[in-house]
Amino acid sequence: MIGRFLAGFINFFVGVAELFLGLRVLLRLFGANPENGFVQFIYDSSSVLLEPFRGIFPAKEIANVGVVDFSALFAMLVYALVGLALLALAAWLTPSEVVVKKK
Repeated sequence: MIGRFLAGFINFFVGVAELFLGLRVLLRLFGANPENGFVQFIYDSSSVLLEPFRGIFPAKEIANVGVVDFSALFAMLVYALVGLALLALAAWLTPSEVVVKKK
């Protein structure tokens, strides 16, 4: 019961982080207008998630298209791996239900 709750909690927050970072990558890749309200909301929301990873890799500009944000892609990878590690830890810490069959 607790294990399922923890797994759902971890999956929810990792999923939200991945969603915002993924949208950021796509919007920058396709050169979205940063003055647009939705784009600005995504950039502002994902900025907190990206902060520990900012500057690790340079962004690569693609001629006449947009920017590939390698720091955001790396952040997505790290958040996914941390989520998997937390799920494994939650599964290890919470006892599984043992079914006892009566004869």
